[in-house]
Amino acid sequence: MTRRRLLAQAGGASTRSSVVLLLITPVRNEAAHIVRTARAVQAQTRPPDLWLVADDGSDDATPDLLRRLAAEIPYLRVITMPRGHTKAGPDRLALAAEARAFNWALSQVDLAEYTHIGKLDGDIELPPDYFERLLERLDADPALGIAGGMLLEPAGGSWRRERVPDYHVRGALKLYTRACFDAIGGIDERLGWDTIDETYARLHGFATRSFPDLVARHHRPEATADGALRGRARHGQCAYILHYGLPWVVLRSVKEAAYKPVGLSGAAFLYGYLRSAARREARVEDDAFRRLVRRELRDRLRPAHLIGWASGRSSRPSESFVGRTTATGTKVTS
Repeated sequence: MTRRRLLAQAGGASTRSSVVLLLITPVRNEAAHIVRTARAVQAQTRPPDLWLVADDGSDDATPDLLRRLAAEIPYLRVITMPRGHTKAGPDRLALAAEARAFNWALSQVDLAEYTHIGKLDGDIELPPDYFERLLERLDADPALGIAGGMLLEPAGGSWRRERVPDYHVRGALKLYTRACFDAIGGIDERLGWDTIDETYARLHGFATRSFPDLVARHHRPEATADGALRGRARHGQCAYILHYGLPWVVLRSVKEAAYKPVGLSGAAFLYGYLRSAARREARVEDDAFRRLVRRELRDRLRPAHLIGWASGRSSRPSESFVGRTTATGTKVTS
């Protein structure tokens, strides 16, 4: 579906009063972070209409903290997942436990009542105007189907701005329009779901975008919950599942090698890809999906794109949020 057709179907921007926002947060053992996350949601200038927090078998203080928070946040509803609904294993990300928890929470409501569906991890701290500004941008561009902000991650006593391409929205803080969510059929319960959804969105004519001036703080850095090298290998596994070609993977491995542990990070990424290829792991079996991925990768391998990709060029975070970050005694680094 073309962008022009999407705009015609939408009939212009929807009125802000018609927006009904559902936010879902799957959690497991987030006692160290969930209160901070909840306070940031509570402080939103445009809060969600319903915030579902799905507890997936936490055995720390998370359930008690959530009960207390629900007593004071009127739109917060805590739900407990059935035992055994998500697969057990040492690497919950590889088992797509988060996606399974999200879909289970989604099944507890009538999706037809909502115009936008958001996912927020239990260790993310949003700036106060996050949803207000993001909804305004979705309202202004009906072809924009998946949107989100960027993340600051802790790095040795300071905050480092992540580097992601502007077409990729991190799974930790995604926001979908209902039209886009319906078109892509929701999210897959498999590793790589947060790239599969975006690819299908673009396949259906929607745009996907991360806005560099909407910046949140991630209090547990990406790929550290189960070990940095395991995380890099997992990313390589994702690349195989998504039909990324070996030339792109080799280039990405070189870039990954710059991250700590230096050298080994790149080797782990390449190992994850090659291991999945050797095992012939199940990939996304959709010819249209595969063709789009290959076309997009060819575009990204053009010299002009590679120069920007390698340099990590991106806009700086909003000054208001950086200022609030530095007020705590930390600093933001590029």
